[in-house]
Amino acid sequence: MVRTPLTPEERERGERLGRLLREARAGRSMAEVAAAAGISAETLRKIETGRAPTPAFFTVAALAGALGLSLDALVVHCALVPAG
Repeated sequence: MVRTPLTPEERERGERLGRLLREARAGRSMAEVAAAAGISAETLRKIETGRAPTPAFFTVAALAGALGLSLDALVVHCALVPAG
């Protein structure tokens, strides 16, 4: 299976998600948050650094739950504002 290259907008959205997750994690370790979300610390690291800019919905939902974030807040924070 060949993946379609990501658009600049998709990359930017992934970077915004990563920043939000890092900020929400605050003083908690990656390992602690990852374990609470049921994912590996390496997966969380990739999402936070933008190396995995399009994580699966269920991964994002699990991270939101572990960090006390609403999915609505994630959408608002990560949505791109159209240039105009």
